[in-house]
Amino acid sequence: MKRKTVWKIWITLALIALLSITALAGCSSESSTTNKEDGAKSTETSAGTNTLEKIKKRGKLIVGVKYDLNLFGLKNPETGKVEGFDIDIAKGLAKKILGDENKIELKEVTSKTRIPMLNNGEIDAIIGTMTITEERKKEVDFSDVYFMAGQSLLVKKDSKINSVKDLKKGMTVLTAKGSTSAQNIRKVAPEVNVLEFENYAEAFTALKAGQGDALTTDNALLWGMAKQDPNYRVLDETFSKEPYGIGSAKETKNYCKSLTNT
Repeated sequence: MKRKTVWKIWITLALIALLSITALAGCSSESSTTNKEDGAKSTETSAGTNTLEKIKKRGKLIVGVKYDLNLFGLKNPETGKVEGFDIDIAKGLAKKILGDENKIELKEVTSKTRIPMLNNGEIDAIIGTMTITEERKKEVDFSDVYFMAGQSLLVKKDSKINSVKDLKKGMTVLTAKGSTSAQNIRKVAPEVNVLEFENYAEAFTALKAGQGDALTTDNALLWGMAKQDPNYRVLDETFSKEPYGIGSAKETKNYCKSLTNT
């Protein structure tokens, strides 16, 4: 990837980071309704308040993040620390809630495990490149959008694939389980084979091993992969909108909103 492109990515992320901490918990208006009974609202408020109190009493915020996505959440093999944009947001929330960005525990999640881990109480929030969808709103309450991505393709530099329209019958596209990527690629390229892996690190390894013609996910994640290996490029074209939001457990909207008011 060209140095100029990399700098554009980091500048964009830095600008968004400045805005995100104050906009995170504006919890999507779609996840709140004015038609609810007063009793239901009271229950929601109580649940949200209790969640916040539990975090403060515990003395740390437990956040589910990705460990395999360069730029967003990647474990540094030299330091053992997880680094990236989502990690910085998580630390910002810990500082806002508890007064110290170090009062945080990061737990590894994948696209497949993040919602179950949230709903069984293992984590307080998901900050893991999770696209806000109507289907997921049935299981998770979301903050406002903190990053807008779009799905694209990662291919070898010399690949003849320059558009999703170049994907033909018999080709194989790789992605991760539990993501919206598999659904989207099947809609726009129904004749291709879709091979799903446990995470994107495994999918990228499989691509480099020749197990597929392209890897698909959000362009922001693909940029990180291309930055790691200059033999690959990200197509300019996107074929979906992927708004990322912070996920909190259902019926804790008041907790979600309170994150910016702490």
